[in-house]
Amino acid sequence: MGIVVSLLNHKGGVGKTTSAINIGAGLVELGKKVLLLDLDPQANLTISLGIPRQKHTIYEALRGEGELQPYTHKPGLDVITSSLDLSGAEMELINEAGREYILRELLGQVVDDYDYILIDCPPSLGLLTLNALTSSRWVLIPLQTEFLAVQGLAKIKQVIDKVRFRLNKQLDIGGVVATMYDSRRVLNRDVVDTIHKHFGDKVFKTYIRDNVALAEAPAQRKDIFEYSPKSSGAQDYLDLSREILQRVEGVSLAAEPLKG
Repeated sequence: MGIVVSLLNHKGGVGKTTSAINIGAGLVELGKKVLLLDLDPQANLTISLGIPRQKHTIYEALRGEGELQPYTHKPGLDVITSSLDLSGAEMELINEAGREYILRELLGQVVDDYDYILIDCPPSLGLLTLNALTSSRWVLIPLQTEFLAVQGLAKIKQVIDKVRFRLNKQLDIGGVVATMYDSRRVLNRDVVDTIHKHFGDKVFKTYIRDNVALAEAPAQRKDIFEYSPKSSGAQDYLDLSREILQRVEGVSLAAEPLKG
């Protein structure tokens, strides 16, 4: 059975979608079969991978118009796409019985087909995010190493605790990912210290360095391993993917040079 992981931060611009794509691609590099689920009405994950508009997206599935229909982006990596239509889903589903469990039921149809299912949550704490957390075993929190990015940490922890208590006893924080990190900046180092005070050993040892290739890859509709496999961004996300496997599965993988 696959492991369902949500990437969550209600602040935009922290590297959440970038992390969802490149952790997924990194896990594929390490031999895993991965499903990415774009649960953001902005559809940034779908757009970043250059996937054309699909007739059946996560929106239609949530509305009960059919099962999930994964799109094969490349060998080992499938995607459940999103669209702007998803922006109306919270209002449309508000009166549905068991509305927090709709996504969990949908994922039950495909969870055995993958090693990992990564959910790119919207930058909000509404019904879509609740569905993601109710469906997940782990939460990863990408956090930009800037002052304002740490201001909502207490709220994120509070939401996760409430979901664990009321909806999903198995939910836990899998780790915090420090993104856009530059060791030369005192502010970045100070923010990482603050994150450690909040989350302790939940903070991943791998920091995602500020790297222009990570910003360029979506413009080319590629993940970082397709776009620039020799970049520091690719190396960081591969190291992070190894660390995730070690933390979640107890698997230790020796570092190998990237292909390409």
